[in-house]
Amino acid sequence: MKTLYQAEAPQRADIDAMAGAVLLEFGANWCGHCQAAQAPLAQAFAGHEQLTHYKVEDGPGRPLGRSFRVKLWPTMIFIKDGVEVARVVRPLDAAEIADGLQQIDPRN
Repeated sequence: MKTLYQAEAPQRADIDAMAGAVLLEFGANWCGHCQAAQAPLAQAFAGHEQLTHYKVEDGPGRPLGRSFRVKLWPTMIFIKDGVEVARVVRPLDAAEIADGLQQIDPRN
């Protein structure tokens, strides 16, 4: 599991072409809502360490977040074989995140 939001982000076409399970997490390192979501994310992510996880720093003019119509942080988008299958916005507990992870990585 990644711990810091990164300014470098993959291109949307690369995300759409990825095989397997991917968790895209949009937010900012200074965002209180994003910080509050980290403990539930860590709890839900246990056992899914093999997943590709991108922690993307979002904001005005950031094309990847705009392409997914991200409006609030954190937004977690669960992708399976390039297709969005679930989305959680400002999760407060691990169960919300675990549900999304289960949809893209049912092994756990």
